[in-house]
Amino acid sequence: MSPAPDPGARHVVITAGPTREHVDPVRFLSNESSGRMGFAIARAAAARGDRVTLIAGPVNLETPPGVTRVDVVSARDMLAAVQEAFRDADVLIMSAAVGDWRPARKLAGKWRKKDDGSDSASLELVRNPDILATVARDKGERLVIGFALETGDGLRRARAKLKRKGADYVVLNDASALNSERATVTVIGRDGSERRIDARSKDEIAAVLVELDAPAPSQ
Repeated sequence: MSPAPDPGARHVVITAGPTREHVDPVRFLSNESSGRMGFAIARAAAARGDRVTLIAGPVNLETPPGVTRVDVVSARDMLAAVQEAFRDADVLIMSAAVGDWRPARKLAGKWRKKDDGSDSASLELVRNPDILATVARDKGERLVIGFALETGDGLRRARAKLKRKGADYVVLNDASALNSERATVTVIGRDGSERRIDARSKDEIAAVLVELDAPAPSQ
């Protein structure tokens, strides 16, 4: 059972799971994220006495004890919820797999392109807001941790993401972490530090992440 946070406890905001971008009322673009990593982080933060707000995309997971949960669907929904929760937060951990793109418009009725006999179809996409970069711009001294899932040249891409988005740390993993109970991650700090955590449960990784402090400024 998680202890009740004291009035002076950190407020930790965590995002988890996928987002969905609807093409029409019954179809959507999404990804394979299960949300398990974010929920594990929420459990670990609550266990250490933090006040936790968990902003979750569409997942089938139980809310950890002592955690305030906010359910969202789209990337724009998640951005609004993060901006609201981050107003009085001390820490933001962005573990959600947010969709980069969405259909330019959501059709009011079911998409029936096949009815005209075509063998191919195209779907116009527009870029979603970058939640991590948007929020990190105004983070001040608050701790912000992002995630990067990469399938090739991961370290270089994660380092670039860390710099581009203004986070304090980026947690690098790969596609093997999706829908898995275990993962291997590398925690990359803006001070140049790197810490690899090999083949550990997501609960064990979460316990490390909630103890991170803001890295010292790089020399």
